[in-house]
Formats: sequence, structure tokens, C-alpha cells
Amino acid sequence: MKKVLIFVTNHATLGETGEPNGTFAPELTHALKEILNAGFDYDLVSINGGKAPLYGTDIEGDEVNREILADDAFQNRINNTLPVSAVRVEDYDAIFYPGGFGLLSDLATNDAVARLSAQHYEGGGVLAAVCHGPAGLLPITLSNGEKLLASKAVTGFTREEEVDYGTLDKIPFLLEEALARTARRYSKVQPWQELVVEDDRVITGQNPASAHAVGAALVQRLA
Repeated sequence: MKKVLIFVTNHATLGETGEPNGTFAPELTHALKEILNAGFDYDLVSINGGKAPLYGTDIEGDEVNREILADDAFQNRINNTLPVSAVRVEDYDAIFYPGGFGLLSDLATNDAVARLSAQHYEGGGVLAAVCHGPAGLLPITLSNGEKLLASKAVTGFTREEEVDYGTLDKIPFLLEEALARTARRYSKVQPWQELVVEDDRVITGQNPASAHAVGAALVQRLA
């Protein structure tokens, strides 16, 4: 059985504000729906382990989100995430970073997670991320000393979407700028429209609307 390692944040606020945050639930649940429909297994992993903060858990009309969040197995895993120190990365076929603002404050700069993802990628594994999730790809350095993204085309949450969301002055850094400065190419479409960019074994999606398609692309890559 194929298995996906999903990195979630331990950071429970929007930047240094007191606003509740963490992982944006629909970006996790919509991708996870595709992973589960394919018959794959998954683990939820965070830097410190334990209960991982979620927001966006009460969005009206989002049946996929409601279904996954109501699942006992999911609740057990999100409330008891594995710590990075307990992970054997060779046990997984893909790594997925869902978005949410929280990871800008931990996964985006964590060397231990970046080393695991580099090891996974260089071993032939797939890396996928959506919305702010591609921030987790920024610190990944390959064994040749080059940044993973230096040779990759990617997308991620845009400046316009930050403006629409009212978060431009609250985030630790602007993801679009960081990706544009680090990646070989950064692409975007109109705010809130679906966009998935696949470059070899790196799959990225622009925003929440792209989570389902990122999950589908990950499944297709492992098929």
C-alpha cells in the first residue's frame, strides 16, 4: 500500500498576531480525500508532534471537509501527530504540505523537516504542496548544495490573494516573493482560480481551490 507523509504545522496563530490559525483544514481534507479514494494510507507529522491546530473547520457547504473532519481515524491522527524525530522517511511514497498561515512560522524554516524532504526527493519520492504549503519547500537543500526549488517551476499563494484575505501586514513573509526569488519559475493565475504546476516530482497548487487537484496529481504520479 502506498503511503503519504503529510507535514502539518504546530504554529497556532497567524504570524505573531493572536488570531487562531494553523493548517487550513480544506487544503488538507480535499487532498486527503483523493489520497484515501486511491486506497493509500497516510501519517500526519509535525515538528513537535501532538495535537496540530486547524482552522477553517466549519465552512458551510463543504461536504468533503465535513466528512474527513468527522472521521475518527483522522481526528486521532490530527490530535496525535507524529514528531519529526520519529519518522522514517523511507517508509513513504510521497510527502504533502497542506497550507494555512501557520507553517510560515515553523515548517518554512525548519532544517530537520527540510532534510527529510530532501532525502525523500533524492530517493525518488514525490513532493506536493498547496497554497502556503510550498513555503515548506523553501529550505530544502539537495546533497549537491543547491536549493531544490532552484531548478523547479512552482506556484503558491499570491500577493493578490493575501490582499483579498487581509493578511498582507500580518504574515511573517510574502510567499509569492520568496518563491519568485528562489524557484526557477513562479507562476500564478487570477486570484482564487485553480492552478497546479507539476515539474518532475514536485507538484504545487496556488490556493485552496487547487487542493483537490494537487491531491489528484499526487495520486496520478504514484499510480
